[in-house]
Amino acid sequence: MEQLNIPVSALNLVPIRKGTDAEQAIEDMVELAQALDEFGYNRYWIAEHHNTSSLVSSATVILMKHALEHTKNIRVGSGGIMLPNHAPLVVAEQFGTMATIYPNRLDLGLGRAPGTDMMTADALRRSSHDAVFQFPKDIEDLLTYFGSEEKQHFVQAFPGVGTGVPLYILGSSPNSAQLAARLGLPYVFAAHFAPKFLEEALTIYREEFQPSAYLDKPYVMVGLNVIAQDTDEEAFYEATTMQQFFLNIVRGNHDTLQPPVEDMRSLWTPSEEQAANSMFRVSLIGGKDKVRDDLQAFQEKFAVDEIIAIAYMYDKEKQKRSYEILKEITSE
Repeated sequence: MEQLNIPVSALNLVPIRKGTDAEQAIEDMVELAQALDEFGYNRYWIAEHHNTSSLVSSATVILMKHALEHTKNIRVGSGGIMLPNHAPLVVAEQFGTMATIYPNRLDLGLGRAPGTDMMTADALRRSSHDAVFQFPKDIEDLLTYFGSEEKQHFVQAFPGVGTGVPLYILGSSPNSAQLAARLGLPYVFAAHFAPKFLEEALTIYREEFQPSAYLDKPYVMVGLNVIAQDTDEEAFYEATTMQQFFLNIVRGNHDTLQPPVEDMRSLWTPSEEQAANSMFRVSLIGGKDKVRDDLQAFQEKFAVDEIIAIAYMYDKEKQKRSYEILKEITSE
């Protein structure tokens, strides 16, 4: 039987709930961070999305700083910084500054996608359209900027040098797995919305991993949707908020986070249901016993080193309860 006593973390896209606004979404983000800090969660990561009116996670670094200010122990990070949108030097300066203020509490998760549509990516004004192909070099530049003084070149990040901010490669494809393996960095797979290549990517990462100054053996984190409640019925009901969230993605809508519903059949067509369900088929949904059993089965197959849980839930107290149940299961 696979060990369930593993670290758990959380990812937040900072959604606006129906009937609220951006200010409330940011307050909700802080409130959840404080709850997870008390529960003993390992990390609290914030995503980067642009031109999405229902999400407030465009200025990821500012939200991270806000979360760090209002918590005590939990690590705060990016899930992730979409590197094609940013000059590595600027990222190094920003994270170096935060690492100076909040030492040993910062993570830098890095993604290859722009986190938006191409017109918005153009408006973000990265110097060239091939920035996505610069991803490996940009990561190596960041490793240098955060490295020791003897590793520096003429252009340096102040503050940043010597801070050793840890980097994590985010991805949903074998390509990202190969890059993380080659650089000897931790790998974070986005199974919470793109589970298709989960098994293939983890196999490639583990088989091709090269020990580095940053990591001596593979370290795998996997994003999973987790909706846990005191009964299966409660969890399935609360999960309809998440189903509506994915239906929005399928339709290309930017609706706010919706309350749960009794029956999804009136809201989507069979093809929409199939498309939405394919995005979150790797999920833990149910009461405590069911979530424990499903996590056990997941771990027997994938044996990941850390879970990063995502819970799109309308009721904030039930959302906290979901994260609390997961922590209870993984601490038994």
